[in-house]
Amino acid sequence: MAVSTGAASGVLSYLLQGQVDAVRTRISTIFRHRSTPQEETAALQLLEEHAAALARREVTQRTITDTWTELLAAFLAARPDARSDIEQLKTAAPTKTVSIGSQHNHGSGAFIGSDHYGDININTRDDR
Repeated sequence: MAVSTGAASGVLSYLLQGQVDAVRTRISTIFRHRSTPQEETAALQLLEEHAAALARREVTQRTITDTWTELLAAFLAARPDARSDIEQLKTAAPTKTVSIGSQHNHGSGAFIGSDHYGDININTRDDR
């Protein structure tokens, strides 16, 4: 049960970070290799429903975690060889990072992409 609960929390983490495509790929891989096409389709449909409901705030995080815990526990009970794949869902979704920097330009001239201190000499065709 601990494996299923951890994996369900991982699914929720992906959904909360807007990484539905990434978790869809992971879920699809697990179910494609170890279940019927109908089970894979049902799991992916549930994932899409949860992603949409979470975005509209129509479902709680607890409900998503509980549902995926039950689903993954049943899947693991029927297919114990899937344990390592399901355990990989426990890893949290990679966080999206945004790098915010600053640029300081001193002097005269055009500055593109980096700091510059001092003057810029621009050679025109006449100066060749």
